[in-house]
Amino acid sequence: MKIVVGVTGGIAAYKAVGVVRSLVLAGHDVHVIPTEAALRFVGRPTLEALSRNPVHTDLYEGVAEVRHVALGQSADLIVVAPATANTIAKLAAGIADDLLGNSILASTAPLVIAPAMHTEMWQNPATVANIATLRSRGVTVVGPAVGQLTGKDSGPGRMSEPDDIVAAALAVVAPGDLAGRRVLVTAGGTREALDPVRFIGNRSSGRQGVALAIAAATRGAEVTLIAANLEVDAPQGLRVEHVSSTLELKAATETAALDADVVIMAAAVSDYRPESVADTKIKKDTQGDTLQLTLVKNPDILQGLSAARRPGQVVIGFAAETETDPERLLEIGRAKAARKGVDYLIVNRVGWNEGFATEGNEVVMLSGAGDIVSEATGAKSVVADRILDLLVDP
Repeated sequence: MKIVVGVTGGIAAYKAVGVVRSLVLAGHDVHVIPTEAALRFVGRPTLEALSRNPVHTDLYEGVAEVRHVALGQSADLIVVAPATANTIAKLAAGIADDLLGNSILASTAPLVIAPAMHTEMWQNPATVANIATLRSRGVTVVGPAVGQLTGKDSGPGRMSEPDDIVAAALAVVAPGDLAGRRVLVTAGGTREALDPVRFIGNRSSGRQGVALAIAAATRGAEVTLIAANLEVDAPQGLRVEHVSSTLELKAATETAALDADVVIMAAAVSDYRPESVADTKIKKDTQGDTLQLTLVKNPDILQGLSAARRPGQVVIGFAAETETDPERLLEIGRAKAARKGVDYLIVNRVGWNEGFATEGNEVVMLSGAGDIVSEATGAKSVVADRILDLLVDP
């Protein structure tokens, strides 16, 4: 999509950087229109570098290409973050005295604003009336949140966090093709305790699973996320259950799967766990130069879910492999899809610098029979949407 991000002149303008970055990483063509006041808080080079597009502010530049209306006319979505009290007032009155105002007035795209101002300004009758006017016209208002403001002030008026703004904005234009479906997603990596201090684990950050949960919710699904030791924040507004070990993940997933229409096992699960767990910290001065561990196999959660699924339930598994040969990688994936009994298996290569703990991913999607049904490369949010497409266009 072509998305215009308006940035106006408040201290919260620094958060707009996160909004722009997230939208670009999600694969969208982002054009930033800051007000002159906004550039006092965030520099033009920063906005251009993150959006990967030129940044314009002057209403009288680009006259030959009719830039003052062209950006708005071509936009699929407009997001204003932060939206100051002054900007909100101008939008409500239809004032278009700068490039941002003209672009919005010339657009029929959905408009999303994220207010940011002091509490007294947010609660002022003029702002209350202006917000009511914009809402009556179909404008989506995200926030504001309650929290620390400029200086010592605290209260309602703090701009919502960038991830929440992006999720709300994309939900406005989402296809809604998963509405009414209950989706269970697991994310992160399980940890198996050795003692109260140490564990055996893996390098999964949970980014891909979280991206799947957000994308499913954005497309209208009722989402439950079972999170195992995430290295990223769990998304707001979703039902989230935190677990740590494989056995905890198994119990939580089997219970949640009873009511799910779709189960997506994106979590990286430990294949083995220590046979015994020490009650106190294992000390190297009592163990000597070597430490021997006996590991026992963990249950295969994905295989169990596939075997127990009811008619119509879809089970999607992941296979993270270090195999570098593409053909051999597919062979491993096909064998795993058959062994696990899944409807789909998402195969991706992982290594020291790819797959785990990165912002991007490259996957091949196999059917349960081992056929390649789709492929996806890019930001994990983009990959998430391509995976979810399997549910509506198998």
